[in-house]
Amino acid sequence: MDHTAVLALYDRDMREGARPDGPGARIERAGAVVRQVADGHGWNGVLWSGLDAAGAEGAIAEQIEHFTGLGRDFEWKLYGHDLPADLGNRLTAAGFRAGPEETLLAGEVAELPLDAAVPEGVRLVPVTDRAGVDLFTHVHETVFGTDGTALRHRLLGLLASAPATVVAVVALAGGEPVSAARMELLPGARFAGLWGGGTIEAWRGRGVYRALVAHRARVAAARGYRYLQVDASPMSRPVLGRLGFHALSTTTPYMYMR
Repeated sequence: MDHTAVLALYDRDMREGARPDGPGARIERAGAVVRQVADGHGWNGVLWSGLDAAGAEGAIAEQIEHFTGLGRDFEWKLYGHDLPADLGNRLTAAGFRAGPEETLLAGEVAELPLDAAVPEGVRLVPVTDRAGVDLFTHVHETVFGTDGTALRHRLLGLLASAPATVVAVVALAGGEPVSAARMELLPGARFAGLWGGGTIEAWRGRGVYRALVAHRARVAAARGYRYLQVDASPMSRPVLGRLGFHALSTTTPYMYMR
């Protein structure tokens, strides 16, 4: 993989040329900033910026004024290659709080292992209704220890209004949900995004996560997507690396809370 070329394509396709990620969301271009504005349940934040040292502080202040004026908390999604190099420090000085750093990984669908088998005793069940969303959210809350209310709302909204843009699946073992993951497929994009993959502790290391990646990669291939993209945690990065994903950059969420 030509890492530099793929990263440049990702920036153009998924950030500077971003598309709304759900119903009720819109993309706005304000000078050198591309942002998404959504309702209170959607994701609000800055996706891309082409800033220099002279204009950074003014642009940061403008985004704070814009989102707080709408009554929204928001995220500035900062990538490790974004400029100016001290943009993270400038965001912190303006009142943002940095979350955990993740690694931006990409894999070319044609090069990924699409035939990883589901472990014996496990079956993959597509999420298509409220009951499936409840199972999916239960896994998310168990694995990550976070409130799944926003995730539940997002999945229900996508399934109701734009079902072709999301693929969510739960792994069941003996009827119990043991893993879950989703993929978001924005129309016209070349990257499909893998999100929320998590397996309860007792089932880790058995190939469930690998099978979920392969399942989603097969769907992405069938729909004509060239790349899969992941914001990978330290836990998932080694597994994805062994499957053929490459590190392109890092990404850190900077949150601004009113």
